[in-house]
Amino acid sequence: MAEPFTRLTSIAAPLLRDNVDTDAIIPSREMTSTGKTGLADGLFAGWRYIDATRTPNPDFVLNQPQYRDAALLLGGRNFGCGSSREHAVWALVEYGIRCIVAPSFAPIFQSNCVRNGIVPVVLPTEAIAPLAGVVCHVDLVAQTVSSADATLSFDIEGEARAMLLEGLDAIDLTLKHRDAIQAFHARDRSQRPWVYLEQNHA
Repeated sequence: MAEPFTRLTSIAAPLLRDNVDTDAIIPSREMTSTGKTGLADGLFAGWRYIDATRTPNPDFVLNQPQYRDAALLLGGRNFGCGSSREHAVWALVEYGIRCIVAPSFAPIFQSNCVRNGIVPVVLPTEAIAPLAGVVCHVDLVAQTVSSADATLSFDIEGEARAMLLEGLDAIDLTLKHRDAIQAFHARDRSQRPWVYLEQNHA
């Protein structure tokens, strides 16, 4: 299960590039395990470090002092494109990113965000740019992103919203209907017993 998300207050770190792909988010050389941990150091490694000694690149946004603790990332169009590696989202989560605001997302990346507790907010490009460097409040209950100057509404699919609010993945969401599933199974078993193989208890 992911950490439930209701509201977030954070400075908005601008990574306003189009087509940020998953290999840029977590290069393949940084994926040394199949687990969800140990990936934060490799996040944006190709941009975040100058060389193999891990010397921080002072020009990269997350290395700038005001953005080092940012939990809100602003992106460009087609954020998370490329391969479907879920490690990209795992690295973002471990680093501390809880919300990404972009004009559009690659569909698989967007789904991976929802399953892992990152809110993917879609807003127009012209609405995103003024949020750069501003303290913003993301309210998933009200479906708004607000700053001192504006309040912007966003749409999110109902099932995705429910998963994020409760910290559920797809399996958890399905298990909320456990009683209905078991009732269907019992009813179907009585109506079509020939479908079910009896267990051998010899």
